[in-house]
Amino acid sequence: MVLTADVHLPEESELTVEEVNLSSATLRAGSFHLGKYCETVNNEFMLCRYEEKDPRKCINEGKAVTACTLEFFRKVKKVCLAEFNQYANCLDKSSGDHGLKHCRTTQGVYDKCMLDKLNLERPGFGYFTEVRVHDSKRPKPPVEEKAVYPDATPALPDDVERKPARFGSRFYWMTE
Repeated sequence: MVLTADVHLPEESELTVEEVNLSSATLRAGSFHLGKYCETVNNEFMLCRYEEKDPRKCINEGKAVTACTLEFFRKVKKVCLAEFNQYANCLDKSSGDHGLKHCRTTQGVYDKCMLDKLNLERPGFGYFTEVRVHDSKRPKPPVEEKAVYPDATPALPDDVERKPARFGSRFYWMTE
């Protein structure tokens, strides 16, 4: 990647945050409740990434996602550690792909603990695929105008005869 002198790169101190140092089975065990718990923070980060199209402008939102994740796992550790560990251990040891189907019993115990003690219900199937509108406090970035090049190749005039493709259209499914 080529960089010019006017490109601002963040300092290492701006990028340094406490890491979420957990195994994949542990993250998978807490993923549904974590997604629900940190939904607004994560949506804000993803909206920022989509709108800004530059990850350097979304560093603070990314830090907020990491902080929310750490907060979630600390709360789980305080109130449902035994149930969570049992579920994560089951996911880790029951199958090679961390399949959920082998651990439904321990999942039920963990879900009940999360509901009773943290009032956090496991989201239903397809919850994270539903369309939702996220209300952001960030101002919307200005829309970039389309670049106009003075030496661009001119388009064909509208009155030019257009012959059909020699071997048929590649969009054959779109015809009537």
